[in-house]
Amino acid sequence: MSPALLLEFFLLAALWGSSFLFMRLGAAEFGALPTAGLRVALAALFLLPVFLVKGVWADFRQRAKPILFVGLLNSGIPFALFAFAVLHITTGLTSILNATVPLTGAVVAWLWLKDRPSGSRMLGLLIGFVGVTLLVIGKSGFSATGVAGAASTGTTLLAMGACLLATTCYGLAASYTKRYLTGAHPLATATGSQIGAALGLALPTFWLWPEAPVSLGAWGALAAVALFCTSIAYILFFRIIEKAGPSKALTVTFLVPVFALMYGVFFLSESITPWMVTCGVIIVCGTALSSGLVRLGRLERAT
Repeated sequence: MSPALLLEFFLLAALWGSSFLFMRLGAAEFGALPTAGLRVALAALFLLPVFLVKGVWADFRQRAKPILFVGLLNSGIPFALFAFAVLHITTGLTSILNATVPLTGAVVAWLWLKDRPSGSRMLGLLIGFVGVTLLVIGKSGFSATGVAGAASTGTTLLAMGACLLATTCYGLAASYTKRYLTGAHPLATATGSQIGAALGLALPTFWLWPEAPVSLGAWGALAAVALFCTSIAYILFFRIIEKAGPSKALTVTFLVPVFALMYGVFFLSESITPWMVTCGVIIVCGTALSSGLVRLGRLERAT
């Protein structure tokens, strides 16, 4: 990568890493569903000017239904699940579980698209899920700090399950996009998906809107996660894909937890346990293999 592109790469990782912090700050006052609903609604507004780019609006109109639907799978539902999770477990742990996206994506593609992984990718799936299992086993000490009534073991497990369900949604969205939206303009998909997510979450956001006044800090957190972590991050991500290819763009997944862990320590006084770091390394190694970024020649030849 060129120095300029490398800077964009690290900026993208920093932005996506901060999304867990901003979601935590917003969800503490808005609640999980309104946080997700406002995030995608504001992101859609910020991205609307993208329709002025030549070909984007025409492509969206042609593929509106699948683009709007994929928005629920790729933004609406996962954002709500992560907003719930960060209220009950640390943002660092949430980001580590988010790093399993390539793992769940590979499993969904295997089951749905019959895209059977190679030997080294199969090993990566196994290693990654071992890492997740170890995280669940070591669930104590992962509860979010600063939340009234520390999360019980059951709530902690529920929050971790919500993260894994969210990554499954990402995997489903990736396979759905590959099957029904191949060739679509990426900016049409990015903008249209946020509109679809906003429409899908509109009623739950209205029903669950907080009765108590919300602070300017919480509003600012949601504006930040919508503008920086969603709108601008999408544009950066597609720029990196265009210039460096999807494989290199995917490696940003490995850096996101690093930034998220740092933000959690500095701004939320969260702790990083050796168990979290160990499991995180195991998950990242599994992800690198399962996504095809790292290949073991002997296993590749065996399959």
